[in-house]
Amino acid sequence: MSIDVSALHPIERTLLKALADKQDFPVDLLTIGTGLSIDQIRRGIEWLKFKNLVTVNESTVSHIYLTAEGASAISGGLPERRLVNAVKEGKNTIADILANKILKNEELNAAIANAKRNQWIQFVEGGKMLATTLSEKRSPEETFLAEMEGGMEEGKLTEEQKKGFELLGKRPGYLDIRQRKESRISLTDAGRALLPVIASGKMQERRLTPELITSGKWKNVEFSALDVQAPAPSIFPGRRHPLVDIIEEVKEIFVGLGFSEIDGPMVQSGFWNFDALFTPQDHPAREMQDTFYISGLRQQPLPATAAQIKKISQVHRTGWGGWESAEAERVVLRTHTTPVTLQHLAKAKPEAARFFSVGRVFRNEKVSYKHLVEFHQVEGVATAPGASLRDLMGLQREFYARMGIKKVKFWPTFFPYTEPSLQSMVYNERLEKWVELFGMGIFRPEVTEPLDIKNPVLAWGGGLERIAMLRFGLDDVRELYGNRLSWLRSVPRCQL
Repeated sequence: MSIDVSALHPIERTLLKALADKQDFPVDLLTIGTGLSIDQIRRGIEWLKFKNLVTVNESTVSHIYLTAEGASAISGGLPERRLVNAVKEGKNTIADILANKILKNEELNAAIANAKRNQWIQFVEGGKMLATTLSEKRSPEETFLAEMEGGMEEGKLTEEQKKGFELLGKRPGYLDIRQRKESRISLTDAGRALLPVIASGKMQERRLTPELITSGKWKNVEFSALDVQAPAPSIFPGRRHPLVDIIEEVKEIFVGLGFSEIDGPMVQSGFWNFDALFTPQDHPAREMQDTFYISGLRQQPLPATAAQIKKISQVHRTGWGGWESAEAERVVLRTHTTPVTLQHLAKAKPEAARFFSVGRVFRNEKVSYKHLVEFHQVEGVATAPGASLRDLMGLQREFYARMGIKKVKFWPTFFPYTEPSLQSMVYNERLEKWVELFGMGIFRPEVTEPLDIKNPVLAWGGGLERIAMLRFGLDDVRELYGNRLSWLRSVPRCQL
């Protein structure tokens, strides 16, 4: 990698100069003399590592410190030293040692063993102890304690110190061994080659400030080059939820296909949500376990004309054998957006038109990896003289193509208010299998004729979250609403 010296940050220049006469230098010590904080140093080292100008070696260093008991041994002596000093003063029996509280009971055996190992004492007749001439010499442990100055690095011990460290380390409670990770930095050949150029160059301005502009000084200032290869920090500005982006994209596609958007209330009467769509009043979809009803509310009178109520009730009595106004008056959170679409068609009665809606719908279902109680439904309808199932499949294929879905096929199925009815299937490349997406069909005469809609009505719709799952490669629809920042930040703004 070719390095432009003029593009080096002042922190990088300072670090390179500080390392000019150093090799394998502790990173923490770079704060001395550079005027940089430890955070600036660590940041600068990462920049220099990226440019292959320095190398950093990580290692674990063991540091040895004295405990409180170890520190008291320096001033008061180790147990074996206190023992031999007492023997020299004439307290030469174990009873004398314990009576004078020179040693504790738990220290006595270890003190005698260590004194004998050092050949400081010998036992004579009568159980008395005598001090030898070797007791004048310090033991390796005493030598090690005497040289302890606020801690020592294990890797830098001399052979004599190692012997004292090993012997003292066998005694519990004297030493505290702490492990610490240490980083040491060195210049690479490429970094060392830049030193003469850095030393001979003059400082350059890095920022074009308002003061430089207003004063006109910028004309005489030499600015440093920009390092376009330097890693930039990740920035996460505010943005719309990825699902909102999908909704806006779907709306743009519909508008591009000549559709007009319609909208309506999320609270509907059972009349428009079910009855107008030729759903029997004893259909399981109208039960409490499938639908959210507004407790204690009824729409009286029904939000429809007398002619519409009469014709739709007659269709139910003829087709299903019964109809009760009380059931139609129940207020429900809409289970689909079709009641809004149907009311618009019943009011406008267009000869030829295309409409779409995107809105929230509600189903009383158990939440799972593919089901939610509240989700978005996208729906499109088109009406024209002679409109056919072929036209519907063509519109579907074009819609999917603009969403980036190329592999589409259709299966026959059943819906209460369309005949014929189809299920669109799209191929999931990641799962390598076909998955169902939207339902579609032509409104039955039992739906359109009571509302005086003369021409065939093509309709299709489904959960928008299913498209989002395909687009984002999700296996669980709940991920869309989990507000997991790592996922929200990872979704690119442009999907195609």
